[in-house]
Amino acid sequence: MQDARDIYAAYLEVRGFRAVTARDGEQAVEVATSERPDVIVMDLTMPKMDGIEATRRIKRNPRTRKIPVIMLTGYGQRAIEGGALEAGAAVFLTKPCPPDELEAAVRRLLDRPAEPS
Repeated sequence: MQDARDIYAAYLEVRGFRAVTARDGEQAVEVATSERPDVIVMDLTMPKMDGIEATRRIKRNPRTRKIPVIMLTGYGQRAIEGGALEAGAAVFLTKPCPPDELEAAVRRLLDRPAEPS
């Protein structure tokens, strides 16, 4: 999992993005709150807290609730059954996900007009 996270982060940085990573779901919520990124790429399966619960927490927080979340997983059916979209994920991608497909999803979300406050 760390290798995939590092590969995606390195790819996005080469493509002009700044990528901040988290080692587990708890840290993902902390980083989202402190960094307030434009887009979050969340893995479904993480230590301490899965991506669905981390997304729920991010979406409940007024400081982070408008940040779009891309749910990335090798367990598509489990993510659907677990409520990834209901938790607030804007996009759902299954692994293996080519880095350019992830980049395209990030760019689509960044091109969205801002939600009204």
